Amino acid sequence: MQQLIEFLSLSDPNVRFVVLGMVLLGASSGIVGSFTFLRKRALVGDAIAHSVLPGVCLAFMLWGTKNPLVLLVGATATGWLSLLAIDFITARSRIKSDAAIGLVLSVFFGVGIMLLTSIQKSGNATQSGLDKFLFGKAASMVGSDLYTFAALSVLLIVVVLLFFKEFRLISFDMPFAQAIGLPVRRLEVVLSTITVLAVAVGIQAVGVVLMAAMLITPATAARFWTDRLDVMVLLAAVFGALAGIFGAYVSYLAPSMPTGPWVVVVLSLIAFVSLLFAPQKGYVARRYMRWQHQQKIQDENVLKIFYHLGEKDQVFLQKRSLTDLQKQRQMPSPIIKKGLQRLTKKGWLTTAKDTWQLTDLGEKKAKRLVRIHRLWEVYLTQHLRIAADHVHNDAEAMEHIITPELERQLEKILNYPKKDPHDSEIPY
Repeated sequence: MQQLIEFLSLSDPNVRFVVLGMVLLGASSGIVGSFTFLRKRALVGDAIAHSVLPGVCLAFMLWGTKNPLVLLVGATATGWLSLLAIDFITARSRIKSDAAIGLVLSVFFGVGIMLLTSIQKSGNATQSGLDKFLFGKAASMVGSDLYTFAALSVLLIVVVLLFFKEFRLISFDMPFAQAIGLPVRRLEVVLSTITVLAVAVGIQAVGVVLMAAMLITPATAARFWTDRLDVMVLLAAVFGALAGIFGAYVSYLAPSMPTGPWVVVVLSLIAFVSLLFAPQKGYVARRYMRWQHQQKIQDENVLKIFYHLGEKDQVFLQKRSLTDLQKQRQMPSPIIKKGLQRLTKKGWLTTAKDTWQLTDLGEKKAKRLVRIHRLWEVYLTQHLRIAADHVHNDAEAMEHIITPELERQLEKILNYPKKDPHDSEIPY
């Protein structure tokens, strides 16, 4: 607890530089990466991350300094060059974009490793620590690095805020953006530029190998929680910042643990939790909704059995036994019994002495299911020209999902037919 209090107080300058730097890096990467993710250009981020290494090495060889701004200029230059190379290869050859990305990534990274090896063997004393750009070393950040991080992070966030509507439009509907006269090409250049800058800023802390994860993982996790872009961007920034804090905290507790990789590990955990437990889109939620839908179908199929039995003798509120129900439709006894229990709880059935009977509410519900089923069969035969003996299974699936609004439209389109293709009466 004492260590946690000391960490949160940020009294140690080194801790302060690392924590604030990682928070700024995580937030800005999450914001910019959201648009990269939505435009399905996640692999481009990986290509940029690996392509900045030769730029860092060339900047050091030309100026002989590890000044963050100098190295950033070199990283941005080769990052942009990699984007141009990918676009050139895909436009001027039959090579697909994924293959072009892999080609550019490997070539640029190979050149970067070659230059880095050459620098290390040159005997230049100032090259010490340059290899940390491969895997990152956030603990080596000092005040000047933090100021650079802060300035560029603020710049990235401001650019996104200024062009938020335009970025949203080109991310979701490029043809519409072109049709209304937006300078799409210029906007793509701006978006690509801030993506390159976001990657170039983070390589010192996370390294070229893991920087793509900082760019894409927060957006991936945020996408599970919302369908709104503004909320997604905000969540991606929060996830990135939280991962930066936790990664720095782990490194603070165990100095031998590197900050950058731990930030990526925490981000991966956030993404994994989002994948499992996010409402509506998480695995658990989707499984639960699927289970609920299956139960709904089973219950409604049991209700239909009561209605079909009632059609035979025109007595819909007759008491029925389990044997009567199974004679009408072959369903496993456990499924029917559970359906009967749920329908009784809902007030659609009443039970007495191992017999069940439709209530008025249950009769209305069963009648509507049968009506939708037969209306859909009429629609398929009249409008889609499907044979009458091929429409039952489709209608069996559609009866459970058609809304009252669609039901009314069907009735109007079909002019309230009296009978279905099998000459059965359609109940209104």
